[in-house]
Amino acid sequence: MVLDFRVILSIALFLCACGVNQTGVKSEGMTAVLPADIDPVSRSRLPALDRNQLDAEGQRVYDLIVGQEGEPPRTGPVALSLYSPKVAESMHHLNQYLRYESVLGRRYTEVAIQVTAREIDQQYEWTRHEQDAREAGVPEAVIDAIKYDRPVTGLSRQESLIINYGRQILRDHRLDSELFAEAVALFGRQGAFEIAAVMGDYLMAGVMLHAADQHLTEGESPLLPGLRE
Repeated sequence: MVLDFRVILSIALFLCACGVNQTGVKSEGMTAVLPADIDPVSRSRLPALDRNQLDAEGQRVYDLIVGQEGEPPRTGPVALSLYSPKVAESMHHLNQYLRYESVLGRRYTEVAIQVTAREIDQQYEWTRHEQDAREAGVPEAVIDAIKYDRPVTGLSRQESLIINYGRQILRDHRLDSELFAEAVALFGRQGAFEIAAVMGDYLMAGVMLHAADQHLTEGESPLLPGLRE
């Protein structure tokens, strides 16, 4: 039986509307099909590792980060870092301190994380941290200033400082003496240094995510504008 052209067109339009791609995998809305080198489970170029795929040292690190009965990480920096257990362990300890114990406090730490994610256009990192920033008390005006690359006019002195700090470091690859002095005045010498440490930590994670071409999980909406999922 020969199908009428209008029938074929209707079927094609229906599949597009349902978000089904050529591989039969439902895509996120009208986003493009996952590239050929992306694993459909990990949503990156590196398939997710289970504990039993690791050697004794890898399993020790896995247990430290995830726990023996923990849900295996499928996407994101932890899942990627397990390919190099020594890196994974070092990243874990550093990130735990900087994110939860830094002298900056959670609110200002999240501002530093968001500035970093925005400056390197890291969709996965930004999307995972936007709500974290809100929960840490970061005002919507600050999130929007970072997200849409707006001036820091009207923001708090501390948040304006962190945004300008990140923009200078990551765009100009230098930091003005005056801005560093202001960071010391607001956060102390340790805090002024830990702003850079937080940005360096999330810059490293962001570079890893870019290298593995980490995509958002299926059905997750991208929150960073102007970028592909």
